[in-house]
Amino acid sequence: MGKVLMGAVVSLDGFVAAEDDGVGPLFDWYGNGDVEVTLGDPDRVFRVSAASAAYIRSEWSGVRATVIGRRLFDITNGWGGVPAAGEHVFVVTHQVPADWPYPDAPFTFVTDGVASAIAQAQAFAGDGDVSVTAGDVGGQALALGLVDEVHSDLVPVVFGSGKRFYGSFTGGPQLLEDPRVVVEGDRVLHLVHPVRR
Repeated sequence: MGKVLMGAVVSLDGFVAAEDDGVGPLFDWYGNGDVEVTLGDPDRVFRVSAASAAYIRSEWSGVRATVIGRRLFDITNGWGGVPAAGEHVFVVTHQVPADWPYPDAPFTFVTDGVASAIAQAQAFAGDGDVSVTAGDVGGQALALGLVDEVHSDLVPVVFGSGKRFYGSFTGGPQLLEDPRVVVEGDRVLHLVHPVRR
């Protein structure tokens, strides 16, 4: 079985988006280089620095399934039915959308919680990795002891307020191992923290 990776692009003060869900300069590094990379959708091309491209290719090539929350699903409209990373998306939700125009897309709506969504994603991924988006879903997964590594793409901006990297995490102190500084990109620092067991 592969690893469960939780992560996102994050500001220096720990936010993955502003209060209005805007990402402002957080995603600028996805377009500030001259090396083209893709994750799950071949039509979604990022142009990043050589260092960030090497990181994306090495760290994300093993991801086969992604677990996200309903809010991200709604904001992105499920990326038009094409997973942003991996081959299949598991959406944690209280209610399955009745009017989504991509019913045959590789998306599974999970109504019985984060643990169930991760278990289903792991079953799908087999030896591949599962990516869990930061925020409330990622924070819940961490609190449940289901995360193996925390990945953060740290961007030099301070938001002051917004959507927190760990959402409304209430799991008490959670120790992580020393960071592995994967690489310094252009306007981003890629970090990996294994979760201490």
